[in-house]
Amino acid sequence: METKPKSEHLLALKVMRLTRPTLASPVVVTCDSMDLPGNTLNNELKNDCTALQGMETLAVGQFMVLPQSFGNIYLGEIFSSYLCVHNGSNQLVKNVIVKADLRTSTQIIPLSGSSREMKDLPPDSTVDEVIHHEVKEMGTHLLVCEVIYTPTNSSGTPQSFTKYYKLQVVKPLDVKTKFYNAESDEVYLEAQIQNLTAGPICLEKVSLESSNLFSVSTLNTNEKGESIYGLVNVLDTDCSRQYLYCLKPQLTLLKDPKMMHNATNIGKLDIIWRSNLGERGRLQTSQLQRMAPEYGDLRVTMKDIPLKVYLEQSVKFNCRIINTSERSMDLMLSLESSSSIAWCGISNTKIGTLKPGVSIDIPLCLIALHSGIITISGLKLVDTFLKRTYDYDDLAQIFVNQID
Repeated sequence: METKPKSEHLLALKVMRLTRPTLASPVVVTCDSMDLPGNTLNNELKNDCTALQGMETLAVGQFMVLPQSFGNIYLGEIFSSYLCVHNGSNQLVKNVIVKADLRTSTQIIPLSGSSREMKDLPPDSTVDEVIHHEVKEMGTHLLVCEVIYTPTNSSGTPQSFTKYYKLQVVKPLDVKTKFYNAESDEVYLEAQIQNLTAGPICLEKVSLESSNLFSVSTLNTNEKGESIYGLVNVLDTDCSRQYLYCLKPQLTLLKDPKMMHNATNIGKLDIIWRSNLGERGRLQTSQLQRMAPEYGDLRVTMKDIPLKVYLEQSVKFNCRIINTSERSMDLMLSLESSSSIAWCGISNTKIGTLKPGVSIDIPLCLIALHSGIITISGLKLVDTFLKRTYDYDDLAQIFVNQID
């Protein structure tokens, strides 16, 4: 969209977007010579400039198509434009100033570097400039180009005109995230990235910049440290890739359950891609937030469980109890056997007073009564202060092997 000048001006402004062409394949429509159209379609196909002579019906190769308009701009790309001011008159024009601003819904961004530089423009001469800007907002953008000049045959009154160009910035990638809070205090992040552009792209870099509360390790490489998607990670239109990351909390978080519960900021994803002709784009998400796990008054986890557990043999491990409430608790431990496990030891054991934020490790022992995957259950904690009972029937799952 551009406005027409109210009167004829001595200067003319042309604005063109600098972008790479797109690749397109020829469309083949043909039929047998015995059909109703006869050789009409085949003759038209031979005259098509995009068809390969001698192999018109094979649709071999691709050809380049130059853009006919500004088109859509993807978020994170570099918008480049060429501004040209031409003096088509037969007189000298003085004090030529070219201004270019990009207006969004929230701000006005000056783009032209010669907005304060005045130039004299002889007849049949031009003033040109290339502007660049990394697009960081979605929605409608308005490129405003203004030309100010002073004709030599007038009274010295400056004249000006303005042209407007509407740009639409759309989302190139769709990023979906899922969080899993493990019992070991680790946080696993799954990121699904979908290509929403009109053509294939190459994901050059996908990384997670974690917050200072966590240390991150990627799970998207093999034993040699190579990407599981190969050296060239090509993603077609509407296709997706999944990336998995493991975040381990810092030691300061592990020492304080309250800090661990309030550590919801995970970090942000940094994605760099290139189009099929090498145009670079970058997208960075906002801070990713996880839902903090709710432990209640007490948190109970199993520690040091053996990797191999055999049927009807004793299994020794530690049970860690953390007081996540705001008050001190006087605890008693109770164990109840089931059809899958038999606890070894004394039930109704007094643990003692546990202050807020303090943890204690209790050694336990059990015997597996069935092979396969069984669940450790039957543990109860009783707070003798408030006469409140806490049941834990799904503490962990172990695989029990048959005796060799």
